[in-house]
Amino acid sequence: MLYTFESTATLQTTLPQITDELLMAAIQVEDKAALDEIYKRHHATIRAVINRVLHNDQSVEDLLQEVFMEVWRMAPRYSSAKGKALGWIITLARRRAIDRLRREQAYCRVEERYQKETEQMPESWTHTNGGDDVESADLRRILAKIVSELPEAQRNAILLSFYKGMSQREISQQTGVPLGTVKTRLELAMRKIESKFREISGEWPALTAAA
Repeated sequence: MLYTFESTATLQTTLPQITDELLMAAIQVEDKAALDEIYKRHHATIRAVINRVLHNDQSVEDLLQEVFMEVWRMAPRYSSAKGKALGWIITLARRRAIDRLRREQAYCRVEERYQKETEQMPESWTHTNGGDDVESADLRRILAKIVSELPEAQRNAILLSFYKGMSQREISQQTGVPLGTVKTRLELAMRKIESKFREISGEWPALTAAA
């Protein structure tokens, strides 16, 4: 049975004497004062745990807030029978920091690959439909900039389709993303690219993604 406090007012007057485990019990019944106290007690420790993984001040601060929001959401999963509250929060923070690091590293790899592949942009991306005499190099730079500003999922789909020449089904198989989602991402990306390109140059090169 969960420990419950008679009122938030009572909790606030006795917070310094309450253990972390009882505070977690209060968070489980959605007492925000208990979460505030847990944060005050341990945010410096949790920040240090995250910083040892990420080494990026902005990412650390962002994730610190996310971790305590997750403490609030996941509190019902905590049980004092399985260990101390601080240990549970540290484990949660470390896992989230590692997840964030993996995402950032994956993003960096995609960006590096993208920079290399923009130099090998397909010829169909360098010809306009009309008689516009925009230089190929300028056109490549414009398209590269537009693609770089797409949401990550859409940008990756474009890279695989146009630069790698992969079909939508191949993209789905390689990434584990449903085929319908791949199609949607490519369609949305192409609309954004076309709209932005027309704003800049007034023309639109004939682009065809692999089916």
